[in-house]
Amino acid sequence: MRALALFLSGAVIFGQAPAAAPQVNPNDPVLKALDDVEWRLKLGDVADVDKIAYTSLPPAHNPNPTGPGAGNPLIIRAYTFIPKKLDRSKKQPLLVLAHQGIHGNVSSDELGHIMRELMEQGYAVIAPDYRGSSGYGAGFYSQIDYGGREIDDVFAARQWMLDRYGFLDAKRVGMIGWSHGGFITLMNVLEHPDAYAVAYAGVPVSDLVLRLGYENEQYRALYSAPYHIGKTVRDDIKEYERRSPITWVSRLQTPLLIHTNTNDEDVNVVEVERLITALKAEGKQFEYKVYENAPGGHMFNRLDTDLARQSRREIYQFLAKYLLQ
Repeated sequence: MRALALFLSGAVIFGQAPAAAPQVNPNDPVLKALDDVEWRLKLGDVADVDKIAYTSLPPAHNPNPTGPGAGNPLIIRAYTFIPKKLDRSKKQPLLVLAHQGIHGNVSSDELGHIMRELMEQGYAVIAPDYRGSSGYGAGFYSQIDYGGREIDDVFAARQWMLDRYGFLDAKRVGMIGWSHGGFITLMNVLEHPDAYAVAYAGVPVSDLVLRLGYENEQYRALYSAPYHIGKTVRDDIKEYERRSPITWVSRLQTPLLIHTNTNDEDVNVVEVERLITALKAEGKQFEYKVYENAPGGHMFNRLDTDLARQSRREIYQFLAKYLLQ
């Protein structure tokens, strides 16, 4: 079963982990293979679900830079969802969804109900397991490049869909994500301002210097690990600033909606409020809402509650103004 799961998940193609790599859960590839099946079971009635592979930039760090294939593009896996009822004879909108979690992945448990809502509205969606995602072995896990080439991986997913499906409209591409996915959403629209018609960032990580100041040592160690940035914030503040959306707010051109929550136990509301203040200081036009002690904390509008569904309706109405009109 494990060998089959490794094959199905694509973990075997990524090679061995670099030196000082973390100890990942050996069951992750099995869980990811099961998730591949669950996505089809949960959405097969409303969507054509597929798992595809494309290439992105080479590894940002390689323990053997002169070895065979060292400069090869990294292979990225992604899920694609196309509504069964979609009229492919007409141009249709596309959504790129960036999953949450530094080492998370596109989980049907966390995103299944949201993906169904998107299918019902008529969106084609691509959701990549960008470098550093779990489920593909220690080698891929250790390729994490937070705020670096993971952004390129997600942007490449956008291009793959446009190249593969001629009925998708390059002028109506939106992007959404929560938490780390919100961070990737912000970085994508700031780095590629002409590529997206609209974006939603829910409880987004926004300022790594501030964030690592209020997080614990175990969390900070994720970033300073040898296979990642390799330095602490104190050692290289500029590098952490370079990887932070708040540094690049002057570039914003894409219509943007931001949500945060005052009782968020993960991304502190102060971090998102600083992003909002920085955008206002640059005179940027955007929308935002600060929820007051919404039940669920960091997960408040990803749950299956009345408040969460209402909040998502606000998101969908915002997206529809730019993608469905």
